[in-house]
Amino acid sequence: MTDKMPKKNLFSSQINLSKFKPADEDEKRQKEVMSESTTFFKDGMKKLMRNPLAVGSIIVLLVLIVTIIVAPMIVPYGYEEINNVDGRRDRTAANLGPFQYSQTELEWMEETGESRFPHIFGTDSLGRDYFIRVIYGTRVSLAVGFFASILVMMIGVLYGSIAGYAGGKVDMIMMRICDIIYSLPDLLMVILLSVVLDETLGNAIEGTIFASLGSNMLALFIVFALLYWVGMARLVRGQILTIKENEYVLAARTIGTKPTRILRKHILPNCLSVIIISVALQVPSAIFTESYLSFLGLGVSAPMPSLGSLANSARGALTSYPHQLVFPAVMICLIVLAFNLLGDGLRDAFDPKLRR
Repeated sequence: MTDKMPKKNLFSSQINLSKFKPADEDEKRQKEVMSESTTFFKDGMKKLMRNPLAVGSIIVLLVLIVTIIVAPMIVPYGYEEINNVDGRRDRTAANLGPFQYSQTELEWMEETGESRFPHIFGTDSLGRDYFIRVIYGTRVSLAVGFFASILVMMIGVLYGSIAGYAGGKVDMIMMRICDIIYSLPDLLMVILLSVVLDETLGNAIEGTIFASLGSNMLALFIVFALLYWVGMARLVRGQILTIKENEYVLAARTIGTKPTRILRKHILPNCLSVIIISVALQVPSAIFTESYLSFLGLGVSAPMPSLGSLANSARGALTSYPHQLVFPAVMICLIVLAFNLLGDGLRDAFDPKLRR
């Protein structure tokens, strides 16, 4: 007598195993891919790499950074070096066009049979190689952008964290200070502070390591530290006001965790997306601010070039030598556009609210 499987009741919760079959190899591999462990940063970077505009911006910025590092090692001219031939100043080398040689250089090459490194972007009104000046100007502008953004991030994150976590009257007073700073006319305050700080710092930094930077450059960093952290502080404070009410923060408070540790371990890591995006968008803002301050003569001190000061110098000869304005202007637009597109890509990749 053979045993028969009892008939399954229609409303029974018993699972009918005959309807299932073992997973094949393809399904197992798919399961491994689907269950691949990841982190917030890895997931964001994967999304970023799928954005063609952001990837293109990264490539452009990497090419620029490699160029400004390598070019001074290859080009035999200095940013303040007036063109000379056999140790004598070349008075025919002023305002040359791209890849042009002066009359003195042509005669020297014809006599000696040797060649000279070309002036890729031509020369300026004093006979200095314009390519190397644009390269050093790009160095200065990028350095100002990066350091100013780091400075803004440090001040803004610290201020916003204190205001958001403390709350109450502390938050109210700190935010009213932000409102006062935010209401000040940006351009006017930058110009006034640059002039005042330039006069104040001029004598104070003589004989120190800051003398090589110049008083204008230090004044520029102080201006950023005083004025441009407000937006970052507001963003961080808004994030913290939301995050600090979550259960894991309340649990950390309950067991007696110190506020500094709660901020460092539980709250700020969850604000990382906002901080990354804000810093990426702050870099082009800082570069643009430095450029127009240098254009007005309040930025980087001569003879050190910046893209803004190069554009200002070329303004007087715009009709005769337009290429002297085109090269620094294109470089400014390229850097600012690349950072803006990268910032948009970072926002799409790291902002949880935009994730699908």
